[in-house]
Amino acid sequence: MNRVMAGVLSLLLCSIASAHHSFAVFFDTEDKLVRLTGVVQEFRFSNPHGVITLAVPQGSETVIWRAETNSPSILRRRGWTPDILHVGDRITVAGWPARDGTHYLRLQSAQFSDGRPVGQPP
Repeated sequence: MNRVMAGVLSLLLCSIASAHHSFAVFFDTEDKLVRLTGVVQEFRFSNPHGVITLAVPQGSETVIWRAETNSPSILRRRGWTPDILHVGDRITVAGWPARDGTHYLRLQSAQFSDGRPVGQPP
């Protein structure tokens, strides 16, 4: 029975470890920061990282971008709450773009349309 429990625990720990990824592998820190203004489509305040989904006007099109945030525990320390952002809010985000060219970035900062920071700057 102890071997079965050890095996289950081992599988669980491996799956948790593989769910997390290296910042430098996925995001381009050598390029300049990307700044985008758009309308919140979704805000997930979840582990291991939250995600803000934005509809960003680009020319005559609207492009969907996703901004990966810190974990909820870090966000809470910075003044964020699960209901700080709502669908329809207009915000500006800045962050490091994904290396693979997708419309995905690692959030550095976010501001409401009136210039107030979302939460408290680090």
